[in-house]
Amino acid sequence: MKYAYIQEHSAQWPVAVLCALLDVSASGYHDFVSRPEPHDEVRLVTQIRAEHARSRGAYGWPRLWRALRGSGVVIGKERTRRLMQEHGIRGRQKRQYVRTTVRDQQDAVAENVLNRGFMPAQINQAWAGDITYIATAEGWLFLAVVLDLASRKIVGYALADHMRSELAIEALTRAAWGRKPAAGFLFHSDQGSQYTSTRFRAALQRLGGEASMSRRGNCWDNAPSESCFGSLKTERVYGAKYATIEHAKTDVLDWLRWYNSERLHSTIGYRSPNAFEAKLSAERAAPLPCNDEIIKQPKEQKQTRASKA
Repeated sequence: MKYAYIQEHSAQWPVAVLCALLDVSASGYHDFVSRPEPHDEVRLVTQIRAEHARSRGAYGWPRLWRALRGSGVVIGKERTRRLMQEHGIRGRQKRQYVRTTVRDQQDAVAENVLNRGFMPAQINQAWAGDITYIATAEGWLFLAVVLDLASRKIVGYALADHMRSELAIEALTRAAWGRKPAAGFLFHSDQGSQYTSTRFRAALQRLGGEASMSRRGNCWDNAPSESCFGSLKTERVYGAKYATIEHAKTDVLDWLRWYNSERLHSTIGYRSPNAFEAKLSAERAAPLPCNDEIIKQPKEQKQTRASKA
């Protein structure tokens, strides 16, 4: 009752004076004022559920809280965590890492030039690549990606029903076609045969890149790529049942676009890769290449050349 009286008369008298007169603490009054009304809590839970659904159940409370704040919802970290716990709203949990690439003992292995320098100062300075797999009723679908380590953006990717070196080369070529990196950019991978093969090393050299490779059996040396695939599997693939390879491709490509344009990434200040690159562009007053539809570009390029011939 005292707190309600103070709130009712706070426009006429200083809160500190009213608290002193009624012998209550100012901090207790402010806690009372900030406490949500029952209808306000219902509204917050509705907003939490909506944002959680928007991420397709991917976000735990830290990302969900930042997404809500980014949408203009006034809510604290602890309240977000508490309400999610009370109402059974949970983010998906990652599973154990499974190795997909195996080194061919006859192929050459590059030094670990990157040496876990996962935050280069510039885009197109250091890239990382890896391959993963998705199960479908028709067989395996394999995905190769290329990440720009500065922004964590997926700048190149390729999908196929095999995991030969062509898959890694296609992802790298698409990345280079869309980003046009300067000669000397670093490309880091594990020691999988796709990356140690003569064909891949020749393609990287033609594009002006320098190879860097993780130490044997050390997945942490390529942690950003592993983290990207862990997020894909956790947020989209696990629990899904793909009747066809094409169905899986459609879902994976949808996630890749969401990852670049919307997904909040903790390493880059809880921004999406696109938003982070836009921020860099604004700071340096220099537009950056955009390749969200890069998967279509190499085909168009080949068609143009063929028509000219």
